Amino acid sequence: MNNVIDLLKSHRSIRKFTDQPVTQEQVNLFVEAGQAAATSSFIQACSIVQVNDAEKRSSLAEWAGNQAYVKEAPVFLVFCADMNRHKLACDMHDAEMLSGFTEQFITATVDCALFAQNVAIAAESEGLGIVYIGGIRNKTDLVSDALELPELTYPVFGMCLGYPDQDPEVKPRLPVSVVLKQDSYNADQDAETIAEYDKAVREYYRTRTGGQKDMSWSEQISGMLQKEARPHMLSFLQSRGFLQK
Repeated sequence: MNNVIDLLKSHRSIRKFTDQPVTQEQVNLFVEAGQAAATSSFIQACSIVQVNDAEKRSSLAEWAGNQAYVKEAPVFLVFCADMNRHKLACDMHDAEMLSGFTEQFITATVDCALFAQNVAIAAESEGLGIVYIGGIRNKTDLVSDALELPELTYPVFGMCLGYPDQDPEVKPRLPVSVVLKQDSYNADQDAETIAEYDKAVREYYRTRTGGQKDMSWSEQISGMLQKEARPHMLSFLQSRGFLQK
């Protein structure tokens, strides 16, 4: 393996950071790396709000489920799927923008995810650590108001960024045979393979928590998917001009 693949396979979520500052020049460089990600039809539909204000950070931490590292991390970024600037582009040419299509929502959200992962890899290549914060979607209306997001934008997730003050183990991923299929979706052996994988995940949790968490991957997922998953998101996205048709 080369150094890039080694770096990708060594990713861990970092939730404790040192006091070592991250310069704005570094943040700008990471964002430039994000801009180099693939973008559907050159749409470039991601915007980032870097949140520096302590009061806003504290509110975001609370809305995200009281995740203290949102306010403690040296840098906190909110990645937003953004079709607002595309309306501006249409206005610049006296063209009517046909918005609200589900495909536009998908392409903007995918663009945002690709952009963010490039930012994460760039930061990790420089010795920093990150953790994604999907919890900001708990209170998307409050987050949007606090960040003054316009119509046709929505906050997809946040990202804490800084120098790691912890060294967690790499969390084991599903076996390649479960996620990589050949010619068709053949899942005949998946249950057996996942049962073996469950043992590795259970051991990972036991080790990481000193025996306080004893759970397999399939147990975790089956428990999670018996609960509602932010049902407010559909009406919120529709109120922002997405998913109209």
